[in-house]
Amino acid sequence: MGINKREFLTLSGLAIVGVSAAPAIRALAQAESVAAERSAAAPVRPAPAVGKKRMAMAVNSKVCPGDCKDCIQACHTVHNVPNFVTNPDPAVNNPRHEIKWIWGEEFKHAFPGQEAQYVGGLQERRVLVLCNHCDNPPCVRVCPTKATFRRPDGIVMMDYHRCIGCRFCVAACPFGARSFNWRDPRPAFSPGGKFSPPTPDYPTRTKGVVEKCTFCVERLAQGQKPACVEACKNGGLIFGNLEDPQSEIRQALGAGFSIRRKAELGTLPMVYYLA
Repeated sequence: MGINKREFLTLSGLAIVGVSAAPAIRALAQAESVAAERSAAAPVRPAPAVGKKRMAMAVNSKVCPGDCKDCIQACHTVHNVPNFVTNPDPAVNNPRHEIKWIWGEEFKHAFPGQEAQYVGGLQERRVLVLCNHCDNPPCVRVCPTKATFRRPDGIVMMDYHRCIGCRFCVAACPFGARSFNWRDPRPAFSPGGKFSPPTPDYPTRTKGVVEKCTFCVERLAQGQKPACVEACKNGGLIFGNLEDPQSEIRQALGAGFSIRRKAELGTLPMVYYLA
């Protein structure tokens, strides 16, 4: 079967390109082969990022009294967390509307199915629980408005203004670390329903938004420790940068055994419990 002039010129051009490109292709293949051999013989590891941070917390239950609530009180006061449970004004009390950023929990509830429950006597103590600021946070993935997001240093944040109250993040969090404002929280700040938050500099929330622990990012920006860590007089809470080998938290984690809540779920919690 014959071909016309246009088809002949097209085929001739392709043949010329193929012949001229052949040496380059062979050279590229040879270079890739050499690079692969070198990589197999001496794998190259990336240098650590300068200034990289991964903020985390360690809870030392051995020195943390089970009945101490100094850290809880400090956290809730600094962040204007409303009290709907034991408020002096009985008109605002309703345990179903409880808001909490950090609280005490029995070991069996905080660590269901934990195989290491008999190590260090942890099962005999109440443990502090809070947002775990996971490396793989399911709450961030399900938020439709990006009201909850993860900072470069790993802290999982909440933008109260972008929250639409869908509560997808509440359902996605396997730790129960998020609270939803079913009602206006401001009347619970003081007896008589006066809107006078304990900390005027921290924003108050509104009905229909979710809130949680933020590792006190507003204090970190000022070079301060989280409020709960500062209020702990026994050294039961340790906070710092995991990327720094000389940090207190790295030293504490390297000195003994620690566990994390529901680590089997793959969320990679960044709150450790020293056993």
